[in-house]
Amino acid sequence: MISPQSVVIFGTGDFARVAEVYLRLDSDYEVVAFTVDEGHMGATELNGRPVVPFGSLAERYPPAECSMFVAIGFSKVNRARGEMYAQCKERGYALISYVNSRATYWGDLEIGDNCFVFEENVIQPNVKIGDDVVLWSGNHIGHDSVIGDHCFIASHVVVSGNVRIGPYSFLGVNSTVRDGVTIAPRCVIGAGALVMRDTEEGAVYSVRGTDPIEKKSWDLEL
Repeated sequence: MISPQSVVIFGTGDFARVAEVYLRLDSDYEVVAFTVDEGHMGATELNGRPVVPFGSLAERYPPAECSMFVAIGFSKVNRARGEMYAQCKERGYALISYVNSRATYWGDLEIGDNCFVFEENVIQPNVKIGDDVVLWSGNHIGHDSVIGDHCFIASHVVVSGNVRIGPYSFLGVNSTVRDGVTIAPRCVIGAGALVMRDTEEGAVYSVRGTDPIEKKSWDLEL
């Protein structure tokens, strides 16, 4: 049955499957279906829910009756998720955000739409989170930090206080950003990397140190 809390998840990969479990067990939302582009249709059912072509989604699950969540990971440095986010909004769908009941924050959390915050995230006061942001489990987001739109922060990342993270950036597992640092748009901070100073747009940092590698983020095959 379709209800105001009904949600259709875009995607059928790992993130989509996991998101359905979290929404089912830890929210008031009811996932009623999954959807993908017709060219990517495989099985017609996932986690006991129908999988329907995105092109005909509105016929069965109209935007007046259902919301959506775009569960695409960091493919193309978050561009794939960002592009589908825009398409869903253009078709009139509201995009939900989910914050796990075991995430920790104080006061009202300033967060955009199509965000997914997993368990054990510690979000300190005065943090601002933009649209279409994924915070996987176990991160520390320091006070007064700003996370731009379409970012993906993997597990056990430390974002110190007063950090600015530009749109379409990716921060890998166990990476650390020093306080007051600005991460420019479209940066890739690799697993275990330490960033001690401001970055340039598209910079890619590895665990080797604080200097970026020669490639830009748009040259990576993510």
